[in-house]
Amino acid sequence: MKTKGELTREKILEVARELFNSKGFNATTISDLVAATGMQKGSLYFHFAGKDAIAHEVLSEATAEFMDFLSKALGGENPGVCIDKFFRCALEKHLGTGFVGGCIFGNTALEMSDSNPEFAGAIDAVFDEWINRVEVVVAMAQKSGQIRTDISSEALAKHIIATIEGGIMMSRLKKDERPMKECLETLRITLDLRT
Repeated sequence: MKTKGELTREKILEVARELFNSKGFNATTISDLVAATGMQKGSLYFHFAGKDAIAHEVLSEATAEFMDFLSKALGGENPGVCIDKFFRCALEKHLGTGFVGGCIFGNTALEMSDSNPEFAGAIDAVFDEWINRVEVVVAMAQKSGQIRTDISSEALAKHIIATIEGGIMMSRLKKDERPMKECLETLRITLDLRT
């Protein structure tokens, strides 16, 4: 059973993640966090040294969850099925949010890459790992003849991720699943994906 302090800390992180993802890191203030959690400012500072410390913990938790998501989404009976399943899981994940908030990593990359090297480095590491994991499956799909082989597995992995991020952004803007669905279908065609 969790202690009151552990529950309070979890609530702060949950609320902070929602605010950072919807408003952005820079636009979210300690006052916003106080108002959204219903806590006193002292409670926040008891658990975290400040907004940066909260953001680091939010990104750390989000990274662990995302890596777990990737492990599950990229699994399947053969590499082509794994890629197709990954596309479906990505769409389902964002359908579940109603395309509100988008991708915390994409959002943070856009917001922080020019202004905060520490956060940019953390997000860069997430994207590098994401690319590596997708590239492994892409290379296996190429070897098994399930996708095109005339483009390197690394370039295809980067293209897949960039297209998914773009689809998320457009669907988030329109609050409509069609842009992301169209991006994913175009990826299937571009890859010449055969499951």
